[in-house]
Amino acid sequence: MADYGVPADVDGALPWAWAEARLVPNRNYWVVTASAAGRPHAMPVWGVWMPAGTADPADRFWFSCAPTARKVANLAANPQCVVAVDDTVECVSVEGLARRVDAADPGALGAVDAVVGAYLAKYWPDEQEHASMDAFLRANALFEVTPRRAFGVIERPDEFAARATRWRW
Repeated sequence: MADYGVPADVDGALPWAWAEARLVPNRNYWVVTASAAGRPHAMPVWGVWMPAGTADPADRFWFSCAPTARKVANLAANPQCVVAVDDTVECVSVEGLARRVDAADPGALGAVDAVVGAYLAKYWPDEQEHASMDAFLRANALFEVTPRRAFGVIERPDEFAARATRWRW
């Protein structure tokens, strides 16, 4: 982002902990996909950012959606996607590759259990809803997004050029 005055060195760059502090508690995420023909599609979703060491040794974003959703078809044809928080002032945007995870696959059970548990704790604090929401999440399309790079931007005049940051995995 040199045209915006962002320095090439890391002095003043945002630490990854800053991005994680926005990704983990965020309620509504934007997921952007594109069809095989390149037609873009952006929709808000609920999801969970799982930092390295929780369900996986690496950072991952998980979300679920209806099996008939356009993003399911798009990701089957083109797994590249973008996940962004809903804050337009302290922005975090993650580019990555999505893969559909079969919740019934015994090899994925540990990760799926951790993700569903994180979903339930985040979105349904009333434990009486957990059984029905657990079944709902496992019955829908479940996606794991592996990040490739991310961008952090603070949209305030005094911080934008000095703090815009890119991270790579």
